[in-house]
Amino acid sequence: MLLLITGGSASGKSEFAEQVAVSMPHEQLIYLATMQPFDEECLKRIARHQAMRATKQFSTIECFTGLKKVCIPKNSTVLLECMSNLVANELYHPDGCHDAVVQEIIKGIQQIGQQAKHLIIVSNEVFSDGVIYDEDIRKYLSILGEINVQLGKLADTVIEVVYSIPVVQKGNLPCD
Repeated sequence: MLLLITGGSASGKSEFAEQVAVSMPHEQLIYLATMQPFDEECLKRIARHQAMRATKQFSTIECFTGLKKVCIPKNSTVLLECMSNLVANELYHPDGCHDAVVQEIIKGIQQIGQQAKHLIIVSNEVFSDGVIYDEDIRKYLSILGEINVQLGKLADTVIEVVYSIPVVQKGNLPCD
């Protein structure tokens, strides 16, 4: 099962995704962490997410780039947190795939989806703020948007979290 969870910043999507992950049948819980600790703010966010999952028995795999190289145990439930970080890493990091971001990430998602029993992907909804950005940020947003569209098509279920309320856009809540 492929589940895409989107929402704005601080919408509650990460907490919801973790609740879904632990509620699904699994032999192992895997947390694919994509945030690189560049600064103090990143370190605080990483620490907050680690604290949220501390008692939930996740095994963490750091994956800043190269998603298609990750090997996942069969029958595991995987939570990939967060697509927006992975896109930025692939686009801007020296080890990233740069212009092949969309193809490489989708290929990686498909490979992990074949290995895992359940794959839950968290992504940001970043297109409703109405702010005008420079060309580089518009390129990033366009790539993230294209990936979100493709993931939405591939996903069995798509949920947008709004003010901590899950709104099903496609499929059914996993607990239904």
